[in-house]
Amino acid sequence: MSDQGSKKTLVVPVFIPNQGCPYRCVYCDQEKITSQAAGFIRAATVRSILDQAIRSPRFNRNSGAEVAFYGGTFTRLPKVKMQELLEAVAPYLDRGMYHSIRLSTRPDAIDSQVLRFLKSFKVKTVELGAQSFDDEVLKLSRRGHSAGDTLASVQLLREHGFRVGIQLMPGLPGDSKEKFLAGVDRVTALRPDMVRLYPTVVIEGTELARWYRRGVYEPWSLDEALEVCTESVLRLERSAIPVIRIGLMASPSLVEPGQIVAGPWHEAFGHMVRSSVYHRRIESF
Repeated sequence: MSDQGSKKTLVVPVFIPNQGCPYRCVYCDQEKITSQAAGFIRAATVRSILDQAIRSPRFNRNSGAEVAFYGGTFTRLPKVKMQELLEAVAPYLDRGMYHSIRLSTRPDAIDSQVLRFLKSFKVKTVELGAQSFDDEVLKLSRRGHSAGDTLASVQLLREHGFRVGIQLMPGLPGDSKEKFLAGVDRVTALRPDMVRLYPTVVIEGTELARWYRRGVYEPWSLDEALEVCTESVLRLERSAIPVIRIGLMASPSLVEPGQIVAGPWHEAFGHMVRSSVYHRRIESF
């Protein structure tokens, strides 16, 4: 239920795969990543997920538990749908069972009006799917936004008092070690509250899988991704920016044979990066 690296705060995820997304990025299949079918989620489903978490022996209402909407572009949902989902959480917040809401969205999908609306429902954290700070990489990946959109969104979120997360994907089409680490340096200058690193893997059925089979796209090796993510963690955490997740979640549908076609996939990738980080730090003494 909790994010990797979150030792105190319990985060209960509610997945909304691809909902609100105006584009289908070349690498994306949220249904397989989350093991949840596409389609609008209802308030009753949200309540069921939250009730199930409360019944878990791990649940502690005094831990500052959060509800998190992941897997789609929350702020591009119709306003009535956003309100339905947020209102489903509201009674749990009022009773002190959960303490706040976080959500993920695109850098080009927020404005002051939307942020005021979110704040009225006690949303405290917004994670931006920036993925890269190189405009050519974003264009090749069909993201539909620019690095400038991310910079502007971080500033806007800060102005409205939100905690800010940034999600990055090393190894996208057109990426390189140099490009990605230059982006990491831009992230450190932005001083977000947290970062996630998701090395790009090739998932069956995506445009990236077709490009890979045609020889148009060459994924990074496990060693390349390990090296870049290790250096990224060192740079970010040296600047007191916590990296709360490294690598995709090993969901049941994602790990079925044949679903991951190529790329730096390993169920223990995050642990491998952490081990490499510790070794690098020891060597520096």
